[in-house]
Amino acid sequence: MKVEVYKNLHKNCWSVRDNKTGKVIDHVNYVHLDDATFVVRPAGRAKVLQEKRKNVHAFIKGTASFLSEHLDKVPYSTQICYDPYKYESFVYAESEEPIFKADTVYLNNKGEVYVN
Repeated sequence: MKVEVYKNLHKNCWSVRDNKTGKVIDHVNYVHLDDATFVVRPAGRAKVLQEKRKNVHAFIKGTASFLSEHLDKVPYSTQICYDPYKYESFVYAESEEPIFKADTVYLNNKGEVYVN
C-alpha cells in the first residue's frame, strides 16, 4: 500500500496517511517503507519559519511493508533526520548531506529514521 508517513508530535508516534485519499489510516510506533521518497513542502516549511510553530509539511512517501507496535531490532544503521530550522530537506544525520530517495526506510518508536 502506498502511504505517506510523518511524525505525530501530539501522539508521539508515526501517522500513516493513504497516498490517494490523504486520510490518516493508522498510528504506529514502527514502520518499514520500500521505494521511499523524502518530501518537504517549501510553503509549509516557510510557514514554520515565520510562525515558529510546527505543521505537517515533511513526510516520507513509500510502499508500506509493515506497520507495527513492536519491533526489537533496528535493521539499518544510516540515520536520517529533518529539522525545518536547519535544513531544507531530509539529510543524513552524520554528514548533513541531503537525501531524497531510498530503497528501504525504517522508522522506530524513538522518532528515528534509518535507511538501508
